Formats: sequence, structure tokens, C-alpha cells
Amino acid sequence: MPGPFKLVVVLVSTLFLLAIIGAGGALALFWHYGKDLPDYHQLEHYEPSVTTRVYAGDGSLVAEYAVEKRSFVPINAIPQRVIQAFLAAEDKNFFQHSGVDPMGMLRAGMVDLKRILSGSGRRPAGASTITQQVARLFLLSNELSMSRKIKEAILAFRIEHAFTKDHILELYLNEIFLGRSYGVAAAALDYFDKGLDDLDVAECAFLASLPKAPGRDPQSFHDRRDYVIGRMLEDGYITADEAKQALAEPITIHPRHEAVQAVGGDYFAEDIRRELADQYGESALYKGGLAVRSTLDPAMQAIATRALRAGLVAYDRRHGWRGPLGQIDVSQGWARRLPARPDLAPWLTAVVLGLNESSAEIGLADGRKGRIPMSELHWARPPGPRQSLGAPVHKPADVLKIGDVVAVEPVAKSEDGKERYPADTYTLRQPPKVEGALVAMDPHTGRVLAMQGGFSYGHSQFNRATQALRQPGSSFKPFVYMAALDSGYTPSSLVLDGPVEFEQGPGLPKWRPGNYHGGYLGPTTLRVGMEKSRNLMTVRLAAAIGITKVANYAERFGVVDKLPHELAMALGAGETTPLRMAAAYAEIVNGGKHVVPTLIDRIQDRNGKTIYRHDDRPCEGCSATFYTDQDMPQIADTREQLVDPMTAYQMVHILEGVVERGTGRYALAGIGRPMAGKTGTSNDSKDTWFVGFSPDLVCAVFVGFDEPIDMGEHETGATSAAPIFKDFMMEALKDKPPTPFRVPPGIRLVRVNAATGRPAQPGDPVVIYEAFKPDTVPSGGEVEVLDNGMVPELSENPSAPTLPSEDSELGAQGAVVPQPPLQAQKKPQTPQPEAGGLY
Repeated sequence: MPGPFKLVVVLVSTLFLLAIIGAGGALALFWHYGKDLPDYHQLEHYEPSVTTRVYAGDGSLVAEYAVEKRSFVPINAIPQRVIQAFLAAEDKNFFQHSGVDPMGMLRAGMVDLKRILSGSGRRPAGASTITQQVARLFLLSNELSMSRKIKEAILAFRIEHAFTKDHILELYLNEIFLGRSYGVAAAALDYFDKGLDDLDVAECAFLASLPKAPGRDPQSFHDRRDYVIGRMLEDGYITADEAKQALAEPITIHPRHEAVQAVGGDYFAEDIRRELADQYGESALYKGGLAVRSTLDPAMQAIATRALRAGLVAYDRRHGWRGPLGQIDVSQGWARRLPARPDLAPWLTAVVLGLNESSAEIGLADGRKGRIPMSELHWARPPGPRQSLGAPVHKPADVLKIGDVVAVEPVAKSEDGKERYPADTYTLRQPPKVEGALVAMDPHTGRVLAMQGGFSYGHSQFNRATQALRQPGSSFKPFVYMAALDSGYTPSSLVLDGPVEFEQGPGLPKWRPGNYHGGYLGPTTLRVGMEKSRNLMTVRLAAAIGITKVANYAERFGVVDKLPHELAMALGAGETTPLRMAAAYAEIVNGGKHVVPTLIDRIQDRNGKTIYRHDDRPCEGCSATFYTDQDMPQIADTREQLVDPMTAYQMVHILEGVVERGTGRYALAGIGRPMAGKTGTSNDSKDTWFVGFSPDLVCAVFVGFDEPIDMGEHETGATSAAPIFKDFMMEALKDKPPTPFRVPPGIRLVRVNAATGRPAQPGDPVVIYEAFKPDTVPSGGEVEVLDNGMVPELSENPSAPTLPSEDSELGAQGAVVPQPPLQAQKKPQTPQPEAGGLY
């Protein structure tokens, strides 16, 4: 007996000693690897990188900005079915272990041994619990080593001791990368266009299968998804019938539906992105999870995009065909050689496969074929100097060659609508070189409803609506005339439309501004001067009231920050943007109230707290939760009054005349509702504008080349920009009843002779209502004419005005106004403007 007893004692002692050594070794190992581990307490206040989202005014999504595309969802808002799928797939014993699952590690070890013996070379099974994965995701790297696994286990124990299981799950389900995005909420939207509550069993299982290989093609996850479904059945999370139904369901990926996305707001979104980055910083923009409610109206934005693109294409077609996009071989396999041009969307790229006398045969990238009829090629004449056109097109071969790569668009009928085309008929397109911008704004709030900064955001991200500084030409004149109306002039005041010259200084030639196409109208009312866009009248008026006052009005209305005190500025020689012009005209039509243009209504942080609101007026009673027969809250109008409301209305009334009888008459014919606005054309037609409004909508349109060059003969604001304005306004307002412009108290509407501005008499050919302030209605007696004493010597009698030639901007000869005796000013002014004038 002593022998066996002694043997047992030795064996037990040896085992005990080995246990002590093992425990000591384990403690030493834990001390060695655990002494410099990251602080896990940072997980207590989890603020992950969350996607910043920009929403349109109707709640549809405009844009997302993120370094990690994620939507944070608290654990109590994540459905149990989603949680169960991830537990079945990743950690069935999650609620039983203390951070490390020994049985799971044993199973993984057996799998790894089999893989080593079989020589498969596959990556070792991790056997990491969800807690260990949290430690790796937040505090460690993805390094494949034993030291990392030991650190992971140590951190897992510590995390389990410090936090609840629900908090650990919340960290995991929001942080995990799932192929296209981070976290289960964003993944549900990206793969299935669903919220978490709407996922079925198969979809939950699919998401739970992604952590093993998130970068793979989703369609390759059938086996893994089916494995997860089996595990959910085995663990009792679903019934056999639910498992059978889920296994039979195909994997169908549904990208986010366009119905919840605002299409076409690229320029709009980019300006918001820049504003957020400037105001809150790059980190808040890409990681802060801001919710931005923008002012964008998606329907109006779509109209703006169509109208501007159509107008730029129309201009481009008037000035000829510059040639194909490229050339390819049209032998076998031509479809594969067609270059992809996503920047041309919605146009298609095609290659010319054949030509005959009546059409061109084309092939598309998908192998389909079509034809371009001769009627769709007549416009494609070669360009000449100064935007002129070359020889007419007689046959398709005059325009195209076999192998030409061109842009095309399906078309059902001819441009005039008289000829209907068969299927597979296309029209020839070319990306226009000319560019432009359109801004639509609510004049009462400054909310920008639509903004298109160019022909194609894919082609050029430069936003001409906010970044292009261009000369507004005659669209600047309303601010000169409002300064005059506030200086004692009336719409019926007479100003001489005749030659004038100014000294510019020693050694400089005299400045002799001119009217568009020359000609003079003699003494003419302010109204007619604006309607016919008479430059000489505007210069005289600015000289009389002082360019300092004109500059004050331009700066007050936000057209420019600082206007040079030079008379040429009165003709729009300064530089501004379409957004500024839209805001300035908004302040005319809204009764002279200051508005701040904005693309953003409200910004909330990741917790839903409002950190910015455009309308920051106090509102007592607006926070009531329930209606209990209380009075409607009254919100004070705190907008600054920039100009007398009567002055603002007089200008609105005059600008109505521009549309009805002036430079916008022919371009805007048939618009069928109260409308006002002004054309603008700079020297050599380098910049063309139309800025106008209805009572509740302002629209500014600019057209010009990025590198300013002559746009061509007869190209003015009336021919290039006004048609775009018309197309936009007619469609934007088609479902709204016509609304008259609002008349402020004190205005007197008096019948006057449209040509002379005097009270109407029987037999007057054209009689209109004119808006006057109190005590300014003209009498029938002799009137003064502003001529500033600045009439140069003429070969003919200066009191006999000359008829202008037919003006492409006017569309008709200007009316001659009978001239009473001239009244010279006592103090002629001699400013030093820039040489030259704008029209």
C-alpha cells in the first residue's frame, strides 16, 4: 500500500505544482499583454461616425456624406429577429459566457486542426465572441496573430465586467461593417430599401451572414445565409415553417428607391456640403450624423434642370456642329468599343454604322440599332467666326462619317411637332460649350427652391449660380431707377435719350456710351427707358442722382458688396452672381423687405437637437403639443425695410411693362399670368441674363461661356436667357392660379398715355395705368426734361430725335416721344467711368 499511496501523493503534488505554474504563467501572460491595453471605458460614451443626410423640403433624400455610412439605432429599437439572426450566426452563447466562449474556442481549434491536416490553407477560424469582436473593432487591429487574440480575450473580460450585454450588442450591431455600409440599419436600407422592422427572416439571415466576408458579391451568400437560417431554427428562434419559407426565398437586392431620393440636386447639395464644412468642420460633416432639412423643392428642381439644359442646347444648335465625340472601328464587336460617357446622361452614346441620302444608321452600346433622319441633322451646320454658321446641310454625309461616336437621344416627333417618327428614331446631340445657371427663390423668405449651376454636374462641378462672377448688364438698371424714384422722380419723369459724353481724365479718350443698335428716342419717360432698356437715359439718371447713391442701393440690395463709384457701373459693368441677383429682385417684389438667401431651413445634430434654424424669429405659442381652441400664434415680421414699399411697387409695375411692351415682350409672349422682369446683356454679348418674378416666385437665369467670349450676333438676354425663364416659370406655376402683384397702401393707379406719361386724354393711342406716390401725379402743364447739360454737338438738330433701327432685343422700333423744351441742370457731373458701356 505505501507504494501506490506514495505514487498518488507524488502525482497530486505534481499536478498541483503544474496548476500553480500554469496559473502563474497565465497571470504573467495576462499582466504582460494587459498592462498597455487601450482604455475600454471609452466605450461607455459611444458616438460612432454617423452619416450626415441632406433632405429636400418634402423629406426626400438629397445627399449623404460619411467616411463610414452608418445610421445609429439604439438597442431597444432593433427588432429581436435581427438580434437573433446575429446571435445564431456569430455567438449562440452570448448571454451565457463572460466574454470568451471556451467551448467555441475548442470547436474552432478542432476545425483549424482539420484544415491544417487537409492542407487547405484556409484562414484559421476565429472563434471570437461578439464581445471579442467589439474589442477588436473599437480597440485593436485586424492583425492575425496570437498576441492580438490574447489581448482581445483580456479586453473581452474587462468589457463584460464593465457593461451590460445590451450595451455590448448595441455597440456591435451599429459598428460592424456589412459590405456596403456600417451597422444593421444602414445595411437594411442599402440592400433591401427597408427599415429594420420590415425585414423578413431571410433578409435578417442575409445581413447576419455578411460579417464573415463583407466584400464579396451579395449573390454568393446563399450557403452562408441558409446556414444562418438553420442555426436560427436549431436555436429555437424560428419555426420549421418559417425556416422552410426563408430557405426558398431568393436573394434579391433592392437598392434605395428613387422615390425617396431627390434627383438632380447635385449643385444644390454641393453648395450645402461646402457650407456645412465651413460652418461646422469636416469632422462634423462626415462623422457627425447631422440631419439637414434643405429648402430644395424636388419638382421645381427637375423643371429647372430641364429648362436650363433645353435652353443651352437650343443656343448651341443655333451656332453649329463642332464634330463627333470620337472615332471607333465599326467592324465586328463595335458595341464593346463604344466609350462610356455617364456625364452625357440622359443622352446615349452611339456610333455611325451607315449613311444614305435620308438618314444615318447608328448603333448603341447594348447592340441595338436606330436611325437619325435628315430632319434631325439640318441644324448641324459647321460653325463660322464669331458664332456664325457655315454652309447648309444637304445630306447626312455633310455632318457625319462612318465610325463617328456621337451623342443621341430618342425622339418621337420633329421639333415643330408636324412629323411623327417611327420607333428607334434618334436626334443628334452635342454637349454645349456654352454654360449657364438658374436660381428659383421664394421672394418672401429667401428660400432657394431650385438651383442648377450648369449643363451637367458630371461634366463640371463649378456652380455658376453661386461661384461665377459675371456682368449683369441691363438687369442692374432697376436699382438705378429705384434710387431715382426715391429721389423725387416718378415713372412719368422725362429723361433725354440722346448722345452724351464724359471726360475720363488726362490722356484718356472721352467716354461715349451708346444704346443697343444706336438711335435715340429724345425725351422719354422713366418707364419707357426701362422697358426699352435705354442706356443713355440710365447714365443721365445716374449722373443726376449721383453714382454714390446708386452704389448705396446696389450694396443695400446685395447685388454687390462694394460697387466702384464709376458711371459705367450704372449699366451693369460690375460683377455679381445669379443667386445675388435673384435675392435682389426678391427684395423688389416682396415690398422692399430684406431677405437672406438660404439653401438650409434647419440642422439637427445626431441627437435631434436643432443647432441651426434659418427662420429664427421668436414664436410664442408655437410649441403647443395639442390644439385647445387657442388663437393662432402671431409671428412678427422682423425683416429690414430696404426701400419704401411704394418705390418697390413702382419698380414692379415698371418691370411688368418690360414683359408686356419692352425687351421681354416677344420672348415671354403667351406666358398668361402676371410677370415682371428685366433682360441683361453685357458688351459683345459675353453675358446674357433674364431676372424676373411672379408675385411669389423669383427666377434668375444667366447664359454665357465660362471663358467670356462673344456669344454671337443677335444673342441677347431676350434670345438666350428669357426663353429659359419662360419655360421654367410656365411649368413651375402651371398648377397655381394667376395672382396679381400686391399693391401697397398709398399707391395711386392713374390712367396715362403710355408714351408721354401724361394723364390720358381722349384719342390717346395707348393708355396704361401708372403707379404714383401721393402728390406726384403729373399735371397737364409743361414738364422738365433731365438732360444734365451733357449733350455733345451734333451735325443734325439735337431736338429732333432719331428712330432706332430694328432691335433684335426689342423686336420692334422704339416709340418716339414728342419733346418739350430742354431744361439743363445747373451742375453737370464729370465722373471717370470705365471706358465703354454695357447694353
